[in-house]
Amino acid sequence: MRIVAYHLVSTAKHGASGLGLEAQKSAIAAYAAEKNGKILEYSTEVGSCKRNDRPQLAKAMYHARVTGAVLVIAKLDRLSRNAAFLLNLQ
Repeated sequence: MRIVAYHLVSTAKHGASGLGLEAQKSAIAAYAAEKNGKILEYSTEVGSCKRNDRPQLAKAMYHARVTGAVLVIAKLDRLSRNAAFLLNLQ
């Protein structure tokens, strides 16, 4: 399995909550190891998950599409908390 990892951090508060960058990387690495996957690319975005304009997400999705990889995130709320945004990603 080929994987493109996407991380989103918005504030220093995420580090304390367990949603920090290192926690997300660790969760994705564990998933990749469990699935015997190879992480092809890491894309990290700094900003709010409330924003829909995220260039690093677009880059990660494009890379996943052209390589046939799977886009992996640590937790769904790191992608968005907006249901309409999530549904439009498909």
